Amino acid sequence: MSQPSVIDYPSYSSARTHFKDVLDATERGRSVTVAREGQVSVVMPADKLRSFFFRAVSPRVELASEDGRVIALLSGRPFVSEGSTVDGALEDLVLSLREYAEDWEARLQGAPNHRDNWALVQLVKLSSDDELLEWFERGGE
Repeated sequence: MSQPSVIDYPSYSSARTHFKDVLDATERGRSVTVAREGQVSVVMPADKLRSFFFRAVSPRVELASEDGRVIALLSGRPFVSEGSTVDGALEDLVLSLREYAEDWEARLQGAPNHRDNWALVQLVKLSSDDELLEWFERGGE
């Protein structure tokens, strides 16, 4: 007999009571939902979510050289960094993204020109610096 692919908990209390089962199910690749006051949330492994964002969010990195400095920017997004080398500029871009993710969570997420950056912020928060550097090179749609 096959198990359902989604396990639904109608309240956070029932999910809390079965928390080990929630984590065991997600480890086996099953979707788990938890309802609370009309809001339904999904519990899933962070690495799977990060992998999805790695593919779904395009970095669109552009590099340029100006006055002996390397400029790195994310085309269509307000991120520009520089360094004396390509690696330095990209490492500075990672730092800019980390600072932005903190600002976004603290105050920017409701601003009309920032609210659509949720997926980018989640990718940044779920990734190591090396993973973000890899995303610059190979990530996106």
